[in-house]
Amino acid sequence: MPTLTWVGKDKVVNHHHDVPFRVLNKQYTFEADPGTRTNSTDNRIIHGDNLEALKSLLPEFEGKVKCIYIDPPYNTGNEGWCYNDNVNDPKMQKWLGEVVGKEGEDLSRHDKWLCMMYPRLKLLHRLLAKDGIFLCSIDENEYHRLKLVLDEICGLNAYVGSICWRTRNTDNRVKTRLSVDHEYVLVYSLGAPLVGRLIDRSDFKNPDNDPRGPYVTDPLTGKATAEDRPNLHYVIENPLTLDKFLPDPARGWITDFKGYRELLLSDRIWWPVNAQNGNPRKKRFLSETSDRMPLSSFWADTKGQTGADELDNMLGKRLFAFPKAVDFISRLLDVVCSSDALILDSFSGSGTTAHAVLKLNAQDGGHRRFILVERMDYAETITAERVRRVMNGYGSESKAVDGLGGGFDYYTIGEPLFTADDLLNESVGVDAIRGYVAYTEGIRPEDQVSQDNPVSPYLLGRNADTAWFFYYEPDRPTALNMEFLGGIQIGDKPGTTIIYADRCLLSSDFMTKNGLIFKKIPRDISRF
Repeated sequence: MPTLTWVGKDKVVNHHHDVPFRVLNKQYTFEADPGTRTNSTDNRIIHGDNLEALKSLLPEFEGKVKCIYIDPPYNTGNEGWCYNDNVNDPKMQKWLGEVVGKEGEDLSRHDKWLCMMYPRLKLLHRLLAKDGIFLCSIDENEYHRLKLVLDEICGLNAYVGSICWRTRNTDNRVKTRLSVDHEYVLVYSLGAPLVGRLIDRSDFKNPDNDPRGPYVTDPLTGKATAEDRPNLHYVIENPLTLDKFLPDPARGWITDFKGYRELLLSDRIWWPVNAQNGNPRKKRFLSETSDRMPLSSFWADTKGQTGADELDNMLGKRLFAFPKAVDFISRLLDVVCSSDALILDSFSGSGTTAHAVLKLNAQDGGHRRFILVERMDYAETITAERVRRVMNGYGSESKAVDGLGGGFDYYTIGEPLFTADDLLNESVGVDAIRGYVAYTEGIRPEDQVSQDNPVSPYLLGRNADTAWFFYYEPDRPTALNMEFLGGIQIGDKPGTTIIYADRCLLSSDFMTKNGLIFKKIPRDISRF
């Protein structure tokens, strides 16, 4: 498979492994006012660099996010953006050591953008569920490069297609160039099919009281000439009026005469009043139709310019030039994922994705949840504030908009789990360290236990085959010895017991005989 190479790629291809794991510090919980609608409350907004945030989400959410939607910087050359991965290397310092602006030749600009995106896409891919859907908005500036990178990370077979959507109804009034009036959404699926768009049930009627219920009619003509398919060109007759009908010579009927007779005998032909009022058509009943229809790759009916107005009306001033419209994002999420999906947006900007999630839940009673990540200082004053107003309602008198309900937890990114000397950072707290070790050991959430358990405060978790202990004290070294083993009230002995401690005083023969495995703190704690 062809892959894309750029200056600096060799320094970022594995950089996501070097990003330090940091704890997420909850600052507050917000819930909508009583009396608003019922909506999802187990949502998150995280303020901080999305590279660090994505790494910190792995222990809890790796492989669990059903839908990722991102709207990254388009790298048009007109904006200043500050996603830098400050890798300690002269070449990377050259490309990523300063905020990228409009200056610089195209090669420099595109290389820097790719270096910024690659490790973030790698972490997003790890968070995506095995049946997850990945969506990425982009325009002409980086579309072709982004697709090659996503093909490499997600796999070529995961590519579903690209949605091309119309962003405005008027041209850009620049006579010397093409008026680019569209953008793209790249769609990748790791296994699940797209949900598809809801059919418009209002089109189904029953004017002749057919016992099979409401129906719509589809053309009875096909796409074959008499020369290509002579068996599709024949005369049909309305059995009641005896009106005769011939197909369009360039199209023919959709079936041969035998197939037509089967449709006629099963009363699936809709007849016009007479031959002058149209052609016969085929009935398609609502009861035989799926709730969802295939998704088109071309969306010409979108209103891309309404996003800024929506934000203005909500917050009272123009804060973003080109935010996505809520209807566009809600439509996108509705057709690609289920009503209980966990949705992640790591370039959340003004919070449109959260607005769309809450709107969809209010419409169909779903329980979609969102995780937003925003690095800029407006994460609290714009992103979170918008979500609060959507949940509580906003506006007054004739312009009042009812709240959609719901709630969220607001987090900031805290200290790294390991110090610069590669020791455990005691300031993050024992619970955070225990949670990280449980994740690195692959202990399922349902098998994990808190320190307040009847076996031992050092028990991390257990299943039918294995028990895990994390014998750690911040203020003193710990030793795996007979005294420690004697204090464990484990009941049925598992086949394998893994114990973390600062040192081990038991013989290797004793350890092997009793199914014990020692792991040294911090040396044997996995980094990821």
